[in-house]
Amino acid sequence: MDVTVIIVNWNTKKLLQDCLESIYKFTKGISFEVIVVDNASEDGSQTMVRQKFPQVKLIQNKNNAGFATANNQGIREAKGKYIFLLNSDAYLIENSLKELIEIADSNKDLGVLCPLLLNVDKSIQQSVGFSPNLWRVFLWMTFIDDLPFGYLLKPFHVDHNAFYKNPQEIDWASGAAILIPKTVIKKAGLLDEKIFMYGEDVEWCYRIKVSGFSNYFSPKTKIIHIGRGSSGKIAKNAFLGEYIGLIYFYKKHRGVISLQLLLVFLKIGALARIFIFSILGRKELAKVYEEAFKVAG
Repeated sequence: MDVTVIIVNWNTKKLLQDCLESIYKFTKGISFEVIVVDNASEDGSQTMVRQKFPQVKLIQNKNNAGFATANNQGIREAKGKYIFLLNSDAYLIENSLKELIEIADSNKDLGVLCPLLLNVDKSIQQSVGFSPNLWRVFLWMTFIDDLPFGYLLKPFHVDHNAFYKNPQEIDWASGAAILIPKTVIKKAGLLDEKIFMYGEDVEWCYRIKVSGFSNYFSPKTKIIHIGRGSSGKIAKNAFLGEYIGLIYFYKKHRGVISLQLLLVFLKIGALARIFIFSILGRKELAKVYEEAFKVAG
């Protein structure tokens, strides 16, 4: 088996159906299996999978176990040489799995490989970055890495389209669509199940690099990622989740002094955003960062 595709689903029946249809439509020339881990959906997702895709292995959870835990369930059942995590709100537009495997086979030190993610309008979706050390967090919180050519600073979030034109070595990639050799997971470990959602990909990619592997981005193949499919109005959860995820990362992988400095930088960033969004009249976002300030408190 070349690859196991693992899709975690929570109340995204239509998106999940589109995702699965795209996999079976475009994937050619390799052997693969698909595992759907459903986190207690109430929208008929499970019935849809059983009826329309009987070849899919369906794992049905009795509650919402979270992104990390559900993916780990799939990984434990996987038979593929490679594991491909794919969000239910993403879909293929070409034979991406075969392309990614060919790239992976030519990189013996490969830990994580991610394709170019596109928004529905085919614009580039920023989806990779570099390890969140204090310098990079400071650049992010103070908007310095948003300046032209800020990608040359190797920021935590690469938000510059120019970076995505060429293959690059990176530190982390969005868990929306990533390929990982199963042997790498055996050495680096599974996703951290203490992280319910947001930040688990950054932490996992960090452990994979520490284990001696290299993480790569390739624009050679493209996948559409709608984003926010299962969470609806997600901005608040995403922003707060990222703060919480970073604090957890520092507690796990950094010392006390680094953690205290991180909290200072996060507070500075939250205050700056409260001020800016208040001036712009975006009260909802300002309130989100008021909560983020408290998280960093």
